[in-house]
Amino acid sequence: MTLSIDISAELKERAEDYYKSFGISLSDAVTMLLADSIINNKTPYNVETIAAIKEGRKIAKDKKAKTYRDMDSLWGALQA
Repeated sequence: MTLSIDISAELKERAEDYYKSFGISLSDAVTMLLADSIINNKTPYNVETIAAIKEGRKIAKDKKAKTYRDMDSLWGALQA
């Protein structure tokens, strides 16, 4: 069966190189990921971390979001 996913060319190339170093094709790596999820009845990733990453990306695109020039400015705002 064929599975089609949308990923960047860079991510695909880097992933192929990474798994190739273990003698595994990218197709085999995806199959292992899916099988592991089913066998263990859970995602191998922390769902809260994934949600936080998505939220961070959304905030980063928000033109109205508060930004800081540097860590000192951020730290000052956090302590206020």
